[in-house]
Amino acid sequence: MFGGLAKSLFGSSNDRYVKSLNPILAQIASFEPALVAMSDEELSNQTVKFRERLANGTKLDDLLPEAFATVREAAKRVLGQRHYDVQMIGGIVLHRGEIAEMRTGEGKTLVATLATYLNALPGDGVHVVTVNDYLAARDAEWMGQVYTFLGMTIGIIIPNLSDDQRRAAYAADITYGTNNEFGFDYLRDNMKYERSSMTQRPFNFAVVDEVDSVLIDEARTPLIISGPTDDKSDLYMQVDAVVKQLVPGDYDKDEKQKTIILTEDGTEKVERMLEAAGLLEGANLYDFENTQVVHHLNQALRAIVMFKSDIDYIVKDGKVIIIDEFTGRMMDGRRWSDGLHQAVEAKEGVAIEPENQTMASITFQNYFRMYPKIGGMTGTAATEAAEFYDIYKINVVSIPTNVAVKRVDEEDEFYKDTADKFRAIAKKIKHHADLGQPVLVGTVSIEKSELLSEFLVGEQVEHKVLNARFHEMEAHIVAQAGRKSAVTIATNMAGRGTDIKLGGNLEFRMLDEHPDLIEGTPDYAAVAARIDEEIEAEKQAVLAAGGLFVLGTERHESRRIDNQLRGRSGRQGDPGLSRFYLSLDDDLLRIFGPDTLFAKMMRNNIEDGEAIGSKWLSKAIETAQKKVEARNYDIRKQVVEYDDVMNEQRKVIYEQRADIMDAETVGDVVVDMRAETVNVIVGEACPPNSYPEQWDIAGMKARLADILNLEPPIDEWLKEEAIDPEVVETRVLEAADAMVAEKAASLDPETWTSVEKSILLQNLDHHWKEHLATLDALRQVVHLRAYAQKTPINEYKQEAFSLFQRMLEAIREEVTRTIAHASFQMEAPVGLPELPDFITTHFDPFTGMDDTNDVDAGTLGHITSQMPPLQIPQPQGDFGTDPAEWAGVVSRNAPCPCGSGQKYKHCHGSV
Repeated sequence: MFGGLAKSLFGSSNDRYVKSLNPILAQIASFEPALVAMSDEELSNQTVKFRERLANGTKLDDLLPEAFATVREAAKRVLGQRHYDVQMIGGIVLHRGEIAEMRTGEGKTLVATLATYLNALPGDGVHVVTVNDYLAARDAEWMGQVYTFLGMTIGIIIPNLSDDQRRAAYAADITYGTNNEFGFDYLRDNMKYERSSMTQRPFNFAVVDEVDSVLIDEARTPLIISGPTDDKSDLYMQVDAVVKQLVPGDYDKDEKQKTIILTEDGTEKVERMLEAAGLLEGANLYDFENTQVVHHLNQALRAIVMFKSDIDYIVKDGKVIIIDEFTGRMMDGRRWSDGLHQAVEAKEGVAIEPENQTMASITFQNYFRMYPKIGGMTGTAATEAAEFYDIYKINVVSIPTNVAVKRVDEEDEFYKDTADKFRAIAKKIKHHADLGQPVLVGTVSIEKSELLSEFLVGEQVEHKVLNARFHEMEAHIVAQAGRKSAVTIATNMAGRGTDIKLGGNLEFRMLDEHPDLIEGTPDYAAVAARIDEEIEAEKQAVLAAGGLFVLGTERHESRRIDNQLRGRSGRQGDPGLSRFYLSLDDDLLRIFGPDTLFAKMMRNNIEDGEAIGSKWLSKAIETAQKKVEARNYDIRKQVVEYDDVMNEQRKVIYEQRADIMDAETVGDVVVDMRAETVNVIVGEACPPNSYPEQWDIAGMKARLADILNLEPPIDEWLKEEAIDPEVVETRVLEAADAMVAEKAASLDPETWTSVEKSILLQNLDHHWKEHLATLDALRQVVHLRAYAQKTPINEYKQEAFSLFQRMLEAIREEVTRTIAHASFQMEAPVGLPELPDFITTHFDPFTGMDDTNDVDAGTLGHITSQMPPLQIPQPQGDFGTDPAEWAGVVSRNAPCPCGSGQKYKHCHGSV
């Protein structure tokens, strides 16, 4: 009570923080008259002056007011847009390394220019992170006009660029790209063999657009780079045939946790079937020899029972394509890991592609925590403020809207079942569309989108369906969702990042209706003027009808996603309306709702087709959502806890790689490894405080021959009275050093250094890859230790540390063995090996969901720019003109020789 009274008198802590920024706003405004009076040349020269002042010791914070005022004036001249004061507040919040929560339509893209420009002044590079390639290219082209006017360079990171193109993009003052591309480039850089071939610079500052999507939703899944392993197609098909014979009583499934396990009867049944198929060794399914079969059995169970076609994936052109659970988009080219994708392919009877082995991985949490400073923007972050602070140490600041929100958010309506609900929704949509009001409908899956579409066809309502099947046109469809009587069905916020303007969008109408006209010509201007008049007339009609009506067909498991949907209406003071429709069949209520209360009340008190709405029910839904949010936070926290263990080891390996690449010579490292290896060999054969007759001479001889390629006269040494382990170790090491020195003398010093570096890096990478596979396997079983009253994460830390120590020993031994046994000839120059074709994936180890995007440079849509055009990668080499001859010659991930700009695997390589 007292808290509420204090809040009403003094405002919330957020309000007070925003108010404290007013003096800075006044300072920014004070520079405006002088900047307005400048010529374009004088204004663009401000960047040079700011950089000179920084070089002379001025701090960035001291430059902020004048720099922000400069960007505002530049944007006014170049884009015809002047930053509002609330946008200036957003810019200050971003610069301070905080999250600016700003409503949809408040101009977050323009806000980013302020902090981006200021932090790019020192020349250390700023990364602007977006959620997809379309937005990265659009924002770089759009806001790039401001930066180039002020004398700054822009780079864009999109798929399929060459290393040289990526290096040039990262060298720019400001670099746009997606979270996936930035993360994968970091991993790829740390697999390179020369420092000069790395693409990224040291991290400085990142501005993350749609920060909740990037740092919360996608952070449930690590980024993984992998390579192919052996083909096991027959095994997948055999296990799939076994699992398809099971009935629901043979297994227990938990939809909350997305887990499924065999019952006792189910286990016996499976053992008999596997034995008949010749896949079982011994009588017990869970014997050690059957580990691989059990793994594939579990994945087949998940694929057949838990994963649904048209919800989790679709089958298109004979391939299983994943659907992103957050956006409803197809993730073409991406695959679930750990054999799950192969299990789904076996289920659907399509060609099974080999599974992959992890070569490098990192979570978004640990990737973005490497930046000294991060700023973020989104329309919905307040509900996850605690997580942002716990994981990233970033505060969330809610920025007031420029114009008060006029949208009306109505109470939820509840129905008995899905059919009643969809009938009511279809009638409601028809009513509003007949009034001329545009309707945006949010669904949670393709299945629900298509079901609703059938109901609308029955009501004879013209509509467009935007889901994973039609994602190529999503920006175009969403941009026109504000037109008179338009009805648009969108799967889970598809088209996020595209403004819905009432009456329609001029740019997209010109692209759709007059693609042949060129911007800047008289014909273009004449048609644009006519369409602009039509849009204004439509806008007035839509305003009169009540603005955009947003209708949710059910509540999402996260309140944030619901708020995103609602936020599409009521843009910049426009009127609007929002309402959610729910039924007892909805997943959220069915899985997480308070069963008895809901079931009793709904079934006993509601007639067919009847609707109820109450604050109590809405509160119960919110409670269920909070439960799911807490569970999802626990999942993400667990991902971070386990990756933190690996992250420490990753840092050691990556730092060691960098040291090796940077060193002029690595001879001392190799000598130390050899000395350590000799110490271990002699120490094992000659234990301390033992007599020579107790030593394992035969074992030591065998190990020295195997690892060091030496046969020293140990039997002669044993005849000496003063012999001891230290003397043996010294003599063996001297002999090994002499042999290696002789090899080194046969090559020039530069070549020998190159040989040593190559051997070190290749062994480091090989053992790190094997270590990652071991840790993956450990993470999947370590939770069983809880049955022994042990904490799984503590067990994982201890085991991972022990495994890491063993890996370092194995690297030392392998490097020593390779150099000792290798013979060198100077017939051909010694070069570092080329990196293989990598497969990039981004899956959730707990649910198997995948949320990456593989957009080719040639499919980014229409990009017009005053910047240099995007460089679509061109094929390198002469492959001939016959596509039939390219198979096996052109790399799967290389640009297609036909010149389309697409990867070979998505173009002629897919035929």
